[in-house]
Amino acid sequence: MKKLFSLLAILALVFVATACSSGASGKKDSFPTGNIELVAPATPGGGWDATARAIQKILKDEGIVDQNINVVNKPGGSGEVGWQYLSTKDAHHLAINSSLVITNNLLGQSELTYKDFTPLAILTTEWISIAVGNDSEFKTAKDVMEQLKKDPTSLTIAVAPGLGNNDHLSFVQAAKTYGVDVSKLNFMIYESGGDVVTALLGGHVDVATMAVSESKDQHIAGNFRVISVSSDERIEGLEDVPTWKEQGVDMVFPHWRGIMGPPDMTEEEIAYWDKVIGEMVETDAWKDLVKNNEWSSFYKNSSEAAKFLEEQTKMYETLISESGLVD
Repeated sequence: MKKLFSLLAILALVFVATACSSGASGKKDSFPTGNIELVAPATPGGGWDATARAIQKILKDEGIVDQNINVVNKPGGSGEVGWQYLSTKDAHHLAINSSLVITNNLLGQSELTYKDFTPLAILTTEWISIAVGNDSEFKTAKDVMEQLKKDPTSLTIAVAPGLGNNDHLSFVQAAKTYGVDVSKLNFMIYESGGDVVTALLGGHVDVATMAVSESKDQHIAGNFRVISVSSDERIEGLEDVPTWKEQGVDMVFPHWRGIMGPPDMTEEEIAYWDKVIGEMVETDAWKDLVKNNEWSSFYKNSSEAAKFLEEQTKMYETLISESGLVD
């Protein structure tokens, strides 16, 4: 009988130890345990907000996530306010990002870098276009670069909403690759992409750099001419417009958007979001959304995103330095 009691006691101890072990790890195994929050670090209606709300809808409609998903707008500081908010949260909170999470720091506008967060995915890209007026003497982007190589100050180049963004830096990258002295380029800064279009249509500038979504309809309507795009292949609907590579400029420049989590996420939490986001980008609903918004799929998982952000940071450091934006 004593042996039986001893055996039962041992079994009870094993059961308790196992239960405690299971309880200790239950948190990670059951993640997520509460509502999900997606931070759009801007006012409603823009690209960051549209991306966050699209993710919210598709994850719920497709049954990929069971928990409630809420989108919160935290505008201010070119993403700074929203990203500062995220930096204090746990893995139930994610935020949309873009190249500004890198360039804000490089331009001295933020202490945050992408390393202060957990990269989870790169989702989409918009490609960037170069356009000229219908009566322009320049027939190709190569013609523009030849002129700028002779005299970097000779052309006015429209950009919005400021220097240091992708529209600006993609032009700088192309010019640098072609051998232009990019520190002398003459950019005219406008408040919005619509203002850039108006300036080009009115003949107030020689060249304009803007997202394809802002230039495509004008080109198709014959109001001005898009002469190059920053993609690796020609874009659907703009099949008559060559890429930079086709014109002898070895450059591909994406205007990407991604998603990141707070710092210090566990491997299990990262794996969960890798699975969720990986499933989302394969749905027909996501593919339709990308097409309808004139975006291009640019999916990279968490490990690929971390590597991509490191490469982008090195590129932006060089471009910002050589363009004279920082000393």
